[in-house]
Amino acid sequence: MFAIIQAAGWPIWLLLIASIIATALIIERLVYLRRPRILPPQLLQEVIRVYHNGKINSEVLTNLETNSPLGRVLAAGLRNVDAPRELMKESIEEAGQATAHDLERFLTTLGTIASLAPLMGLFGTVVGMIEIFGATTGAGADPAQLGHGISVALYNTGFGLAIAMPALIFYRHFRALVDGFVVDMEQQAVKFVDTVHGARK
Repeated sequence: MFAIIQAAGWPIWLLLIASIIATALIIERLVYLRRPRILPPQLLQEVIRVYHNGKINSEVLTNLETNSPLGRVLAAGLRNVDAPRELMKESIEEAGQATAHDLERFLTTLGTIASLAPLMGLFGTVVGMIEIFGATTGAGADPAQLGHGISVALYNTGFGLAIAMPALIFYRHFRALVDGFVVDMEQQAVKFVDTVHGARK
C-alpha cells in the first residue's frame, strides 16, 4: 500500500485525507441516522397519554427533548398545549426546522467531498502530466521519471473516482433518509396537534 502511495506522488495525500474524513462522516451518520433513534415507534402514543393524564412538567419535557429528534418536536407542542392551534403548530414547525438542520449535519461536507474528489484526482493527473513532459528533453526521455509521471497521473485519477463514488452514494442515501424522517415527524406532529385540539381522536 505504501508503495502505491509513493508511486502516486504527493497529490495522493490530499485524496487520502478526503477519504478518511468521508469514511468518518459515513460511519457517524450510519450510527446516528437509525430510525428507532430518530423516530421511536411508541413515542407519539406515550406523549398523547401524558397529555391526557395531565402530567406535564419540566422534568417530563426535558426527558422528552433529550429522548430523540421526534421527542424534541413533540416537546415543543407539549409546551404549548394550552395555546391556540396556530401558535402550537408554529412552535412545532420551529422545533422541526432546528431538528431537520441537526439531521442534515455533515451532509454538506460529505457532498462536497463527493464533488471535489474527482477534481482532486484530476489535479493529480495534471501534476503527473507535467512530470511526464518534464522528463522529455532534447536527448530523449528519462524512463524512471516518465514512469513516475504516468503513475502519478493514473493513481490519482483512480483514487479520486474511488472516493467520489461511495461518497456520492452515501450522500444521496442520507439525504433521502433525512427527507423521509422529516416527513414522518411532520405527520406525527400533525396527529398530536389534531389530538390536542379535538380534530382527531
